[in-house]
Amino acid sequence: MNVRTELLDMIAAKSHLLGRGVEQATKMPENWVFNPLDPATARHAAVLILFGRLDDVPAASTLKSVHEDLDVLFVTRADTLRKHAGQVAFPGGKVDAEDVDSIAAALREAREETGLDPDGVEILGVLPDAELPITNFIVTPVIGWWHAPSEVFVVDTAESSTVFRAPVADLLDPANRVSSVIERDGQRFCAPAFDVDGGFIWGFTGILMDRIFNDLGWTVPWDQGNEVSINLGGRRTR
Repeated sequence: MNVRTELLDMIAAKSHLLGRGVEQATKMPENWVFNPLDPATARHAAVLILFGRLDDVPAASTLKSVHEDLDVLFVTRADTLRKHAGQVAFPGGKVDAEDVDSIAAALREAREETGLDPDGVEILGVLPDAELPITNFIVTPVIGWWHAPSEVFVVDTAESSTVFRAPVADLLDPANRVSSVIERDGQRFCAPAFDVDGGFIWGFTGILMDRIFNDLGWTVPWDQGNEVSINLGGRRTR
């Protein structure tokens, strides 16, 4: 089975969960919810999770698998942003009134952030909406297959600081898997993260990536006790 087919099968397996409304959106793990989402005021966003054949930058990992020639597109948010500053994310953002749907929003945002040519992207489908309580968003993950990769770069330095493609082999390598930990108001919050060349992927993006790998059956067992502390400003403390 090829990767594209695996992705399509994973999307199909989730199709019965689509269209259930804001209150039925997929929840964040209980140990990563800092505040509840307000369904009445939640806004809608979309992210593009774009898989493609590995570019000319090889994976650092020596992990051997059928996915060693695959990568995923990420952006690093600018340090000057008011929310999620400096964090690695999938390209995406708020669904605007002029967007036909979440897919259109994800592609528009990806083009605006990375210079991506949407004509080279095949949309395989969408996953069930997911809650992002910290900023009161409902996010639609859009899965894309990059059949004709185009050059990507930082389009607006006020929005992003880097654009990079992370090899899937590096993301799956147990040596690069950690648990991100935040201590806030006497509580301890913990969630899966990825520490790879290019950036530290944690929070909503790390949780979503972890779930997708689990659903695909690609996850390699890793030490969840390997913890990295995150300060209240969202930065690693080690």
